[in-house]
Amino acid sequence: MNVVRDPYRAAVDLPRGGVVTIGNFDGVHRGHQQMLADVAERARTLGVPSVVVTFDPHPLKVLHPERAPEMIQTLRQREEAIEACGIEWILIVPFTRDFSLTDPGEFVKELLVRRLAAREIHVGERFMFGRERGGDLNLLSTLARENGIAVTGLTDVTEGAAAISSSRIREALQAGDIPRAAALLGRPYAMDGIVAKGDRMGRKIGIPTINLKAENELAPRDGVYVGKVFLRSFERTFICVTNIGRRPTVYEDYLRTIESHILDFSSDVYGESVRLFFFGRLRDEMTFGSMLELTAQIRRDIEATRLYFLTHPGSCGSAPTAPRAG
Repeated sequence: MNVVRDPYRAAVDLPRGGVVTIGNFDGVHRGHQQMLADVAERARTLGVPSVVVTFDPHPLKVLHPERAPEMIQTLRQREEAIEACGIEWILIVPFTRDFSLTDPGEFVKELLVRRLAAREIHVGERFMFGRERGGDLNLLSTLARENGIAVTGLTDVTEGAAAISSSRIREALQAGDIPRAAALLGRPYAMDGIVAKGDRMGRKIGIPTINLKAENELAPRDGVYVGKVFLRSFERTFICVTNIGRRPTVYEDYLRTIESHILDFSSDVYGESVRLFFFGRLRDEMTFGSMLELTAQIRRDIEATRLYFLTHPGSCGSAPTAPRAG
């Protein structure tokens, strides 16, 4: 897949005459996946490039940072998920305050017509664009038609009675509802990061952990989770149990940490890039009367994690998607 970081200043040739879709695609959830797969298939049928135009950072982070959502994915995760849908090109437009002032007609004329010579444009029916979100699907269709470009508006994919959306996924993760988040995403929720040095408390009690210095903005609600971790140096995933929280039994008013005990594993992986996957929630974070009680509970959590994967064979059968190298 080809990634262009700024199509307005690109030093490479841009894909022309393709099937284009536009959006933030935060999470690349099941609704996004269907749209992207349809775009990729349509482009293959026509023998033209499939192109995604997306934005970074999220527009609200620039225009209204106090209302900006925590992003479900890192930019690299978003790129990987879009590529997995069969898309050939991703154009990442840097979203700045100046860019936010772009007139809807200028956006269509400059990017979609002059630079991309788009053949077709596929967007969601509620698509908004341009200064103060002044453009909608009807305006896009009118402007595109004047330049010989066909526009298709796509309906939302629903789960239950509501549309699948990034906000629903955030709500599920913030509630610790890992199965609901996975059902909306179409895959386990994953966090990327570096293994950082901690206080080695886990090793002192015979249950070593890795501390994740997370790149993702959004973490599930504090608690204990069943999961897997991909270690690049081993090129495989390992079962783990993860605690998110402040470790109240050990410290008072401690910083929030994400630490995982990897089952049946003892190698030193400090400094490595890892991907942590969440499959289920075991319990809330708790305060125990002693370190002995805490240690006993952690051992119960480890056994509960083993049992989870024994009773959910589909979770063991295929490894989650590994992060792209580089």
